Amino acid sequence: MTEDWRDDRTDWRHDRIGAALRGENPTVLRRLTAGFAVIGDVQFLPGYAVLLTDRPEVQRLSELTRPQRTAFLADLDRLGEAVERACRRLDPAFRRVNLEILGNTDGFLHAHIWPRYTWEPAELVGGPVWFHPRTHWTAPEHALGPRHDPLRRALGEELDRL
Repeated sequence: MTEDWRDDRTDWRHDRIGAALRGENPTVLRRLTAGFAVIGDVQFLPGYAVLLTDRPEVQRLSELTRPQRTAFLADLDRLGEAVERACRRLDPAFRRVNLEILGNTDGFLHAHIWPRYTWEPAELVGGPVWFHPRTHWTAPEHALGPRHDPLRRALGEELDRL
């Protein structure tokens, strides 16, 4: 993946939620109750996924009503379990998932689902995923692509089962 899209205002990544609502976001795995399950743009930890709210104006979990929060968190639970099941099936080195709602870079409500593996370097496996080198987020070898289609299918199948 290159950074060129950041200058292209017509690129779907400038409005991920709007693109998902319009059916134009190619990373969408499934429409859930309160948002969209999407596969991550980068896959240096295979199975990385994100839950996007379906309300583009919402920046924080606290901006949702209690029932909307419950629905969003239930979707997060479902996507987290789907990632866990799919990754465990595809890689025996799967360890666990980390769930995070951060919002420090993108100003819309979303949650990260990071699978973790025993093959990660020893100095990184026990810490937050953000300790991985910054180059992992931009390196072409980690960019989402056609080689991830089996992973996409596995994640979608697990979401359908849950």
